[in-house]
Amino acid sequence: MNLPWLDPGDPFPDVGLAWDASQPAPGLLAAGGALDVDSLHRAYSAAIFPWFSEGQPILWWSTDPRMVLFTDEFKLHRSFRKTLTRFIADPRCELRFDSAFDEVIQACSQTLREGQSGTWIVPQMVKAYEVFHRAGFAHSVETWIDGRLAGGLYCVCIGQAVFGESMFTRVPDASKIALAGLVAFCRHHDVGVIDCQQNTQHLASLGAREIARAEFVAQVAQNAKKPSVPWRFDPVYWNGLAPQKPPA
Repeated sequence: MNLPWLDPGDPFPDVGLAWDASQPAPGLLAAGGALDVDSLHRAYSAAIFPWFSEGQPILWWSTDPRMVLFTDEFKLHRSFRKTLTRFIADPRCELRFDSAFDEVIQACSQTLREGQSGTWIVPQMVKAYEVFHRAGFAHSVETWIDGRLAGGLYCVCIGQAVFGESMFTRVPDASKIALAGLVAFCRHHDVGVIDCQQNTQHLASLGAREIARAEFVAQVAQNAKKPSVPWRFDPVYWNGLAPQKPPA
């Protein structure tokens, strides 16, 4: 169960060398390295992501299978469809991209998760992704109500490969609205898949499912080479996702 140790700038091992289900941490690939822009860019381009807790070294993962959301499989359940349609029609409500990235990632880092005593979005990660955002590779999707940030998510985008990271909400369904906005944006720009990394019941209820790592790696390799999409949201993007007529 030897785990490769990386010095800053070292190449990542092949993802096929990640620990398998017979080992204590399936998907764990390497430890060490750095969280600079170059390292994060190389990692995501190879279907690798960092995930570690306070007091641990940087840990790099490439899970098999991989949880993903194909954007054409996103499930709009009846009750949420009504909520989303009301949000779209209400002039007090707005979806924004990248207007408050630092606030979003800080909120995600402070959100308690069921079954977890702490957070993996440690201060070192927060600082790294703030820099990654300013380099143009990390983005926030934000739900605003009455001029206040109600919920949102942050993600990574390399070319047209989109990787969901974390969500938070201060108002019921606000994070789910942000995810619906990201799906609408991706559909408009013909981005077919959003990485979800880990299998959760919540993500599965929205249509996410597991695929083999080899399939995911091939998709990332192809999509990461495509021209980047413009990270701004136009309300017209909703047309491909939710009805514009207010519910009865």
